[in-house]
Amino acid sequence: MKRLFQMRLLLLAGTCLLISTGCDDDNGTEPNTGPNYPSTPVELMPRPSLATFGDVNVWHGGYGSGMALDLTSDEHFYIMTDRGPNFDGADGDSKVFPIPSFSPVIGRFKLENGEMNLVSSIVLKDASGTPITGLPNPVGAGGTGETPSDLDGNVLPFDANGLDPEGIQFMSDGTFWVSDEYGPYMVHFNAGGTTIERLSPFSSGRRLPLVLQKRRPNRGMEGLTITPDQSKIVGIMQSSLDNPSKSVRSTSKVTRIVVFDLATGTSKLFLYEQEAPALSNSEIRAVSNTEFIVLERDGAFQDAGAVYKRLYKIDISNATDVLGDDTENGMMINGKTLEESTRSEIEGAGINFVTKSLVFDILSISGGYPHDKPEGFVIISSTRIGIINDDDFGVDDNGNGGLVQKLLPGTTTTDSNKMYFVTLSTPLF
Repeated sequence: MKRLFQMRLLLLAGTCLLISTGCDDDNGTEPNTGPNYPSTPVELMPRPSLATFGDVNVWHGGYGSGMALDLTSDEHFYIMTDRGPNFDGADGDSKVFPIPSFSPVIGRFKLENGEMNLVSSIVLKDASGTPITGLPNPVGAGGTGETPSDLDGNVLPFDANGLDPEGIQFMSDGTFWVSDEYGPYMVHFNAGGTTIERLSPFSSGRRLPLVLQKRRPNRGMEGLTITPDQSKIVGIMQSSLDNPSKSVRSTSKVTRIVVFDLATGTSKLFLYEQEAPALSNSEIRAVSNTEFIVLERDGAFQDAGAVYKRLYKIDISNATDVLGDDTENGMMINGKTLEESTRSEIEGAGINFVTKSLVFDILSISGGYPHDKPEGFVIISSTRIGIINDDDFGVDDNGNGGLVQKLLPGTTTTDSNKMYFVTLSTPLF
């Protein structure tokens, strides 16, 4: 067990001492010394019903917002839910929570007999040990202005410790970090799920850059990773900031990566350009201290116009830190925010973006990829990754403030969490 744990850490460092399959041989293949990773999608089990409203079943489910390797076992994976079942209200400013008491959880799943079976859970809790909810934060403390309500239209209270968890990273000491879409936040939890530290752009002392207050609602910090030397937490924003306002949403492809130094409490910001405006950066994973894999996607189903569901390798080593004076609007160019500026204007000011190259197109998975939101992935070896989707607890809104089943297009099949094990043609490291 000790040797396996050490090998897991070496995997994080990007070496060829790989847990599941060993190092590449001279033919570019990997000997099968670990689990037999299935070539077909693997269902997460069990999937009990949380509640039924009319003819709509809310499933649990809900895993897939983020995923992390288990540092002690090559058959186990930690997979996290988001904040709980929710959908947009009819007025556009409210968010409806059918089960407002739901607490986000991290499930430890074991790969066996073609299924991912839940073996234990960690409930996310505040610093006092009380389970948190996914209800919105108050305005000024991470809230985005949305009003929470239940299915009957009753306004729900805000939760100052509420969290919409999206990215997860386990540490060598057994603790873990989670990123969030609300604040945005980076939250440090102990092994039992109790909050140790909560970083945001709204807090004092150790905090995130002020410009991240401009995050687009529900598109905050989607992905999170740790550098292999365990010194820096790296988070990526899902989409462009509303900087200076939401008017940039239809034009800006500029998104931000924050690198937070755990020892000093200081940050750096780097620019990542998306393939088109308003796409989503759903996850980031380190392969070295300066190289990362980013999952960039649209929000469409494959049979309903999906184009972008891709993994890119990026390098920040020659990118420019754009933290600047750490102001609310961040670094400016000729009186314009970076989100208002074109790439040529940004580069003309001497600012370098991170470099970016395509690694894998998820839509090319054999048999097709039927889900709308691949959100979590892990690097198992230099040529093998695991990808998980967010199924939204099997529910969606009907566009008019009502709850409907989330069905795969053209079918009567409810979307569910499935793990895809993919073999890459080109090694990541």
